[in-house]
Amino acid sequence: MYPKSHILLFDGVCNACNGLVNFIIDHDKQKRIHFASLQSEFGQTLLRQYHFDTQNFSTFIYLRESNLLVKSDAALSLFQDLGGIWRAALLLKIVPAFIRDFFYDIIARNRYKIFGKRDACRMPTPDIQARFL
Repeated sequence: MYPKSHILLFDGVCNACNGLVNFIIDHDKQKRIHFASLQSEFGQTLLRQYHFDTQNFSTFIYLRESNLLVKSDAALSLFQDLGGIWRAALLLKIVPAFIRDFFYDIIARNRYKIFGKRDACRMPTPDIQARFL
């Protein structure tokens, strides 16, 4: 359905989200995770397709093969796909999703206050441009 099988949709103006994208770029040795901002045309199309609010950017979405994951499930699957030591994050699966998502939502609601905000989405360098949709 989509050109890539591991796609992270993120808030393009959120400093924490952009930091996560930078972290993934540095640690995804297989370079299989691709990116699009929720505000982008691709992101907006996916939000509409899955019946998400196209104006709410408070969660990142991870399209992993044919599974759409959000909130803490998205984060844990993302770290699993990074491999290596990052797979240890899966230990958090013992915590019920509603508890994980409760804390996720608190951070998401306050992300601009805690981490700040950019005026525009990240512009990738030419060498990583192919990983952005």
